[in-house]
Amino acid sequence: MLINTDKRDRADLFRTRLHEAMIQAKATQSSLARETGVDRSTISQLLRSDTARLPNAQLVAECATVLGVSADWLLGLTERPEQAADLLAAALTMTEAPRALIDEQIFNWHKEAAGYKIRHVPAGLPDMLKSRELLQWEYEPHLGRTTDQAIGASEDRLEWMRGARSDYEIALPIHDLRAFARAEGYYAGLPKPLRIEQLDRIITLTDQLYPALRLHPFNARKLYSAPVTIFGPLLAVIYLGRNYIAFRDTERVDAITQHFDGLVRAAEIPSRDIPAYLQSLRDEIKD
Repeated sequence: MLINTDKRDRADLFRTRLHEAMIQAKATQSSLARETGVDRSTISQLLRSDTARLPNAQLVAECATVLGVSADWLLGLTERPEQAADLLAAALTMTEAPRALIDEQIFNWHKEAAGYKIRHVPAGLPDMLKSRELLQWEYEPHLGRTTDQAIGASEDRLEWMRGARSDYEIALPIHDLRAFARAEGYYAGLPKPLRIEQLDRIITLTDQLYPALRLHPFNARKLYSAPVTIFGPLLAVIYLGRNYIAFRDTERVDAITQHFDGLVRAAEIPSRDIPAYLQSLRDEIKD
């Protein structure tokens, strides 16, 4: 969108932004002329207030490259001074995902999004709903002697997350809940008392915290989802196992949010009925 349509106004805006960019880049008229391959008088003329002249496209592009801004910004076509490559780098990042409970990066994203709705598709049962005993069973083979220390640190962070005024919507495959209750697949060998205790914990939390906490079990045979977390309108993060891919541009955050909303619409059980469903799974274990 053009900020001004009058030729002189556009020239004034270009001159102002060129001057600002030169200050930020600590560039002089002589250095800019040298880097762009023009005479110093040409740069001087562009900065004069008594001319309505705009440079040709090549010189605009060269000035933008030298000063580290976008040509569109110099011409008043955008309010974002960053170059396209910088905008892309800011919109998409890949960071390491350590085998941890609530690692530093995830916790920082939660703090950034405090007060916004958090939409989450976990890789298994959500860590924030797990008992200490389940966390020990799950993480001890990897963390060894440091398991208790890691769980203690994660409990503090999870407690902060619960009090951060963020609503949590969690969509997870219904077969994960069944596999947990029946000690199948990933949960093979999980003792019966631990499974009962964990289901009791989720039943209590989903009943007490509703509607701030809502679970949406979906049928993964009908609709698949990779593990993903959407931090309000700020960013969406896809979990790959060893890395996170984080998107901050509105278009991708909206697209991933729409994907999550599709999981909610396809949920097999209404979130308000989750405690009763979990109770039925608990009763199966007792039988």
